[in-house]
Amino acid sequence: MATGERGPRERMVFSAAQLIRRDGVTATGLREVAEHAGAPRGSLQHYFPGGKEQLVNEAVEWAGRYASDRVARFVAAMARPTPGGLFAAMVRQWTDEFTATGFDRGCPVAAATVDCADSAASTRTAAAAAFAAWRRPIARELTAMGVPPRRATALATLMVSSLEGAILLARAEQSVRPLRTVARELAPYLDSCADPRAPEDPA
Repeated sequence: MATGERGPRERMVFSAAQLIRRDGVTATGLREVAEHAGAPRGSLQHYFPGGKEQLVNEAVEWAGRYASDRVARFVAAMARPTPGGLFAAMVRQWTDEFTATGFDRGCPVAAATVDCADSAASTRTAAAAAFAAWRRPIARELTAMGVPPRRATALATLMVSSLEGAILLARAEQSVRPLRTVARELAPYLDSCADPRAPEDPA
């Protein structure tokens, strides 16, 4: 996820996402974004004529795409994909990060939602779209594992909500224990929702 392979616009969106997940939207300034991205401050107005709100919204959208893309990678790495295994992989991404780098960074979509849900309608809309973009591939993969499609949509919401809550608890407690707990407790239930004999069940 290094910034060097991106153009200046992409670097600024990426940098905004990284700073938002650490500091929140309110404490993330345009000057800090430009410095983090290694971009001239004047380029912000060029690429983001809508100012900070546009940049924040695009950072949130980027985060939604990133989370969505990870789902297929998690499943591809599993010898025998299961709903519980997919959730465990989603959780493991965060336990690995927290263990390696500490607890100072969370989910940028969650941070933007907390900071802007009541003050910036466009950011609230972007956050909702990002969460939806994350849930869709989860539901699709669950359906392929034998979960009925309508149930898969509900389980995708459960998985994302549980993970986001565990991330918040982990940061508050400075411990990965909440993440490991939610993965352990939720996996049996998720697996019980799949019927491997009927992966295309339209009911």
